Amino acid sequence: MSVHARVLIIAKDDTLAGPLSEGLDRLGWRTVTARGLYAAASAAADLQVEAVIVDRAAIEPDVALVLQRLRSALAPRRAPIIAIGEPDQEGDGFDLTLAPPLHPAQAVLRLESLVRMAIAEEEYDLRRETFADRGQPLAVVEDEAAPFRVLAVGEPAPQFLALSNALARSGAEVVGAFTAYTAFDYLHERAFDAVVLWAGDNQNEALSIAAGMRRNTRLYHIPALLYLRAQSMITLSEAFHRGVSDVASPETPETESARRVIELARAYRRQSAIRRALEKARGSGLMDAATGLFTRDLFAAHLARLSQSAVKRGRSLSVCVLRVADRAETARARAGGWVDRAIPQIGSMIGRLVRTEDTAARLGPEIFALALPATPHVAALAAGERIAAVIGCTAFDAGEDHPPFVCEFDIGVSQLEPGENPARALERAAAKALQREAG
Repeated sequence: MSVHARVLIIAKDDTLAGPLSEGLDRLGWRTVTARGLYAAASAAADLQVEAVIVDRAAIEPDVALVLQRLRSALAPRRAPIIAIGEPDQEGDGFDLTLAPPLHPAQAVLRLESLVRMAIAEEEYDLRRETFADRGQPLAVVEDEAAPFRVLAVGEPAPQFLALSNALARSGAEVVGAFTAYTAFDYLHERAFDAVVLWAGDNQNEALSIAAGMRRNTRLYHIPALLYLRAQSMITLSEAFHRGVSDVASPETPETESARRVIELARAYRRQSAIRRALEKARGSGLMDAATGLFTRDLFAAHLARLSQSAVKRGRSLSVCVLRVADRAETARARAGGWVDRAIPQIGSMIGRLVRTEDTAARLGPEIFALALPATPHVAALAAGERIAAVIGCTAFDAGEDHPPFVCEFDIGVSQLEPGENPARALERAAAKALQREAG
């Protein structure tokens, strides 16, 4: 049985590719390496990889040609192309440029974010088609033109101030915060495109800020660069596993560190624009009025389009059905009409708990469905169980004479099989949800 490669690495030798490939393989991102353009284009076309990492030194001076050939070979699948090298201030067509050496844990953080955003862009294109068919054009993705906003957190050491000044010279708006408390106040009050953390005398505080951002759904995707002092006890592996996006040291010229922060901010802003465009669809007149989710007919039409896209792009597609379980306390609440009153809140919660690229729908009075692109069966089941668990922790009103009730779900999941009609996949998921109820 062959192993599916998820990442294509293009490098002239194993100096860079060897350690990176071994590290990514250990972290679950199987790799394949190509030495030249023709081998790379062939691998990109045949292996349906999810992302490409390029050693920029291996493709100089033909950067534009290589990018054109790669994107042509990857089409119609969107796959991020990450360069390892010096960032180009004017942009050069890469989705992200990272300075060497690229630590595998650092690469995984960026890959997860960029791959999901590529899938979201595919979903945006498909959703535009679905809505346009019904005379409700979806909002156009608009990149924000304002200067990048960077939060610099740490004591005012000379090196850190020099980096902040370099960012300001690059056109970024820099806001300074001396403590973790002040930093999180700023993060909750304002919108930032990137965060720079100074690992000075209190290095653990810098890592705790990065970890805290990764535990917050609103701050999760904001990139954080850790700026190390000359002598630091923090290892690269520890930093990346705590949620840091990139690491710089005082030996790194401030102008280069500033360019790296701007690169991270640029990628994040593009991701944010895609999310905003997709979220605007929830206010469309085509959506279910009570929950803001897709209606049954709109979901069926979009699921058909999703299945065609999944086949064309060689991606998996799963469907999850969530049915309000018929438990004793739910039955009492249902008899009093309290379940009907809770459904708008439940639907709204489901809409907030799914990923940007996922499609949530209300199929019936107490039945919801999710379409999860580029998601295999196991991950789709985990997503459904996570949503059910969160809603299961919420108490809903059952009237003055009765205690609040909790809502449980019967869950059914199916992954689209080769040649299968999407309606049949949805039927299989619904049947599994009913079997759980019967069980």
